[in-house]
Amino acid sequence: MYIDSHCHLNFPELAVRTEEILGKMAANGVTHALCVSVDLPDFPQVLELAERYPHIYASVGVHPDYENTEEPTLDDLVRLSEHRKVIAIGETGLDYSRMTGELEWQRERFRTHIKASRITRKPLIIHTRAASADTIRIMQEEGAGTDAGGAGGVMHCFTESLQVAQAAIAMGFYIAFSGIVTFKSAKEVQAVALALPLERILIETDSPYLAPVPQRGRINEPGFVCHVAEHLALLKGIPLQQVAKQTTDNFFKLFNVAR
Repeated sequence: MYIDSHCHLNFPELAVRTEEILGKMAANGVTHALCVSVDLPDFPQVLELAERYPHIYASVGVHPDYENTEEPTLDDLVRLSEHRKVIAIGETGLDYSRMTGELEWQRERFRTHIKASRITRKPLIIHTRAASADTIRIMQEEGAGTDAGGAGGVMHCFTESLQVAQAAIAMGFYIAFSGIVTFKSAKEVQAVALALPLERILIETDSPYLAPVPQRGRINEPGFVCHVAEHLALLKGIPLQQVAKQTTDNFFKLFNVAR
């Protein structure tokens, strides 16, 4: 079985097809999915899906790309994460690839999420683009990792260097690969995936974006996460069943949820 560790089922492209998408998940052996929050106004949609379906989980957080949205306070994140189906804090982090100017607000928001993770003992879902040095530095300064008494978490949709991955793993984090790892052009991402131990890897879709080969060009959905696992198995030269089992075990271990 497979688990999609990061998707956005509440986004309009997927929300209009919920039952169909869940049916395709089942048909492809995808038993669970984590629906990830990107802002507070839409968090009720995320939570409603998790409440309605036993095999869907939720996170709470505000994405670093969302500048003009309700700013989460530490109290907000802690309070909203108390729900039994909320298993993670995020998605949070830094993204310098789409914005210019003074981005201290991103860094402060990131620190708030890390503090919430430490208080709630719920893992972080971290997004980083063109900001890896600051991301790792703030993780270390705020004690995000299990090595510093934090709850750890996952570096989602990973596209950074092997050195960044190793720094995150040293703090007790997992590395999640999306459909990008199946792209012919993604040689560096593939090299990182090959170098990392399977015990520290998760798989995800980040749907509705980044559909993997052979579904590239389509709207992505959780049922396609099996293709990410298939490509990892080919890269590593190991049985697909081994990838499926280990990444599933990793998900349940990281997020501390019952099977």
